[in-house]
Amino acid sequence: MSEPRIAVLLPCYNEEAAIVQTIAGFRAALPTAVIYVYDNNSADRTREVARAAGAIVRCERIQGKGAVVRRMFADVDADVYVMADGDATYDAASAPALVARVLDEQLDMIVGSRLGEAAAAYRRGHRLGNAMLTGMLAKLFGRSFTDILSGYRVFSRRFVKSFPVLSVGFEIETEISVHALELKMPTAEVETPYFARPAGSVSKLSTYRDGWRILGTIVTLYRIERPMWFFGGIGALLAVLAVILAIPLAITYAQTGLVPRFPTAILVTGLMILAALCLFAGLILDTVVRGRREVRRLAYLAYGAPGAERLTGGA
Repeated sequence: MSEPRIAVLLPCYNEEAAIVQTIAGFRAALPTAVIYVYDNNSADRTREVARAAGAIVRCERIQGKGAVVRRMFADVDADVYVMADGDATYDAASAPALVARVLDEQLDMIVGSRLGEAAAAYRRGHRLGNAMLTGMLAKLFGRSFTDILSGYRVFSRRFVKSFPVLSVGFEIETEISVHALELKMPTAEVETPYFARPAGSVSKLSTYRDGWRILGTIVTLYRIERPMWFFGGIGALLAVLAVILAIPLAITYAQTGLVPRFPTAILVTGLMILAALCLFAGLILDTVVRGRREVRRLAYLAYGAPGAERLTGGA
């Protein structure tokens, strides 16, 4: 029975100061794994030092972490994928246990939830934003992970090859989480240490800009994945507003038989028409989404479960 092929995927942008340490950590933890560094237009010597450290170095010219993940998932062929950032903040020593759990329990994704080992590793503002976004995702989709923004994840082959990456930037982790939740994949979450960046390495994450982008991604995904609730909610608000505006008109008409505020009556009629259109749009799009979800599920089922050979003895 052959050993599973393991690929370590490291998206990088200006990580000259940390990438060698990251590669060394994963090579020590997973000696049989192939380590890929995908450079995203770095202005420093990230590519050169990563190649000298023994990693397979490739480039993605479209700027943004989501674009890099799209390229990695498309290009790399393996049985298990370990994805981390190239800044040496994630604990490479935890990787063997995560990989073993994916194979033993036939999971499609494990999220390495972060435990900050230093105050500088995980800033308070990022903790608060992560908690708010995690709670919002749970409200919208029924369940969630405690750290949806973690970049430390282990995937099965069928997750990677069935995931249509649409995001461009740091909102990619949110999209990954929603993909797993929507298809009801077997997943897990394991606490892993999270360290401060080494000297010379600078974070590319903007708390407010990327926070707003992630929030926008959640709203967009909710509109796409839950159109009946999204458009139905808008329709309900329009209908309530129309009823509130119509009550005085109805009272006046009952008393006098006249409609003195004719523009308001036109507005009420328009609002009710819009409410009905939103309702029907939600119904139609809900049918479309169901078909799309079935197609994604079939693409997911086209690949075998991770570690299935172990359970069947290679038969």
